[in-house]
Formats: sequence, C-alpha cells, structure tokens
Amino acid sequence: MSAPQIPNLNTLRRGGGQGRGRVRGGPSITGHNRGLSQNAKDEIVQKTDDDAALSRMSAVEVGYLDDPFARYFAAGYAQRRFPIINRGTYVRTTAIDILVDSFLGSDHSTRKQIISLGAGTDTRFFRLARKRPSTSLLYHELDFPQNTKKKIRAMKETPELLSKLMSIDSEDVSISVDGATLYSPSLNIHPVDLRSLHPSSTLTLRGIDTSLPTLLISECCLIYLDPTSADAVLQYFTTIFPQTTPLGLIVYEPINPFDPFGMTMEVNLAARGIVLQTLHKYSSLPLQRQRLKDRGFGSGQQASDIDFLWEKWVIKSEKGRVSELEMLDEIEEWQMLARHYCVAWGWRDERNAFQGWNDLQGQGE
Repeated sequence: MSAPQIPNLNTLRRGGGQGRGRVRGGPSITGHNRGLSQNAKDEIVQKTDDDAALSRMSAVEVGYLDDPFARYFAAGYAQRRFPIINRGTYVRTTAIDILVDSFLGSDHSTRKQIISLGAGTDTRFFRLARKRPSTSLLYHELDFPQNTKKKIRAMKETPELLSKLMSIDSEDVSISVDGATLYSPSLNIHPVDLRSLHPSSTLTLRGIDTSLPTLLISECCLIYLDPTSADAVLQYFTTIFPQTTPLGLIVYEPINPFDPFGMTMEVNLAARGIVLQTLHKYSSLPLQRQRLKDRGFGSGQQASDIDFLWEKWVIKSEKGRVSELEMLDEIEEWQMLARHYCVAWGWRDERNAFQGWNDLQGQGE
C-alpha cells in the first residue's frame, strides 16, 4: 500500500471511521469505480504494480532489502515511502522469502517449480537466480499482457537482467513478436487474464510441468478478482496438478476490513478505484486458513499477520538492524497497519516437498 492510503491514526482515535462499508461522512467503498468499463477497472489494477515497484525500490534505497534488480523496474521513483510502509515491505518480502527458501531447500535432487500469479515487475526470479545459482528451478510469471510487455521490455533494455537470464539459459530464450511472452528453460512469462483460468478451462500454459513439486504465489493478486473467479483460479491449478504432485500456495493480502482502521483503509483505496473484491469473504486469519483447506491444500494451512511475522519470524539481530534504518515514531500505527495484512500458506504433499513448512510458526498456535 502506498502512503496516501494509510488511515490517519488521530482521526481513528477520535472515533472516525465508524460504520460498515463507509467512513462517517465519506464516500462508499464501491461507488468510485461504478460505471467504469471492465477494461478501465483492469487498467486500475494493472497500475497497482507501479505502486509495488516503487515501494520495493524505497525499501531497497533505505537499506531494508538487498535487491539490485528493483531499480530496473521502478520507473519514476522519486520519493521514499513512510517508514511503516518500508518496514511492511521488508516483513512481507522476508516472510515470503523464508517460505520459498524452505520449499527450494527440500530434496535438492528434484527440480522445483514456482508459478507467480500477477507477478508484474516482481524481481524474485532474478533474486533467486543470484542467491541460489545451483538450484534447479522452473519459474513462471502470469499477468495481463500490458504488464508482461512492460517487464519484458525492461529486460530487453537492461543488460544486467538479460545477461542474468542468458547466463542460465544460454541462447535458448524466445520473445514473441508482440513482446508480451517470453519462454526459456528456466523462466516463462505468460500474458494471461487470470479470470480465464478455471476448472473447465481449456487454456494450456506452455511449459508448466505438472509432475514437478510446485509453489503458487499470490502477492496482492487474487484479492482483485471477484470471489468466484479467485477461487476458480486456485481450482484450476489443483485440477491440472495430480494429487501425487506436491503443491503449495502462498497468499499475501489485506485482512480485517470491519474495524475503523480497516474501513478507512478500504475507502481510501476505493477513492482510487481500487476494490479489494475478496477482502470481506476472506477477512480474517481463520477464514484464510479455511480457504486454503477448501481449495484442496489439505496437508496443512497457516496464516499470520505482518505484526506477528515481525515479532516471531524476524531474528533479533535483524530487528536491531532494521530499527536503526529509520525512526519509527508511531509504534501503535505500525502495529495497526501490520495487523491488517497477512501471509497465508497451505500445501498438499505426499513427498515431503513442503516438510519444512511444518516447522514454521503460524499465528494462533
């Protein structure tokens, strides 16, 4: 979330933001994009990737994250985010990295596969290639064609990015004429509207190997789909992968929309036309866990908010390092914001590909 969408804590202390679906005296949550065409709504969602890229770049510039690739995708970066936004980006990235590393660290003799939903300008593939050059990994990114074109164009124009891919795949990299699709032995970028993925879909995503242990990642992606479509995307993948293939899912998205802070946050986003469509259906940690179970990730389900992950997953020395980067004046505001975002993870596994996830503490344990 970018800085303008942070609710004003002093206003909330005075009792603002009461009521459901509307902040007192403010606009309705859904009214801002009513009447817009579907293409216009999609364009708003596509542009949220710009916010994510700028937030990532801000966290890198201040020293929270080590990501030399972020700057290639942060066009127009001009200003740091607020300290609580930088810390949130750090905790989100760190928690997902821990889950990903645990998955990739199991059974080094078996190739692994990651499918990133709504990947946009995310740099995880390049970071993993830098961090784990010997790991056998097949990586897929799915997003709107407008976003895949932008990413592929940045890769073509940046020797550091293209050389990183070429060093893995030699000359075996192909890009479509329209610049929206990239295929290689280790990275495939697919221009696809996720709403076209459902259990009865005939769409085949080239290069996906349904025999490999696979991890799906959704960072603030499925929440922009209507609940039926969001569930159908997950059902598509649990359908095409045999039950014998280990399959895991990581979801990062907002929660808790019904308290004053959450309602104000939701309305502020709606003022930009951004509607979080699954937020009310999966509004809490228990509902996130149940979602994972209902969608077929039956071996285990966990969920934790960002505040919990900061307290329990970030080691003491890292907390000290991060705390020295910037002055965090309002601890209460940080805690309130962090308790309105979560990471949820679930898995089905008959081959122990996700065995390490059993050792990661979830909230409520």
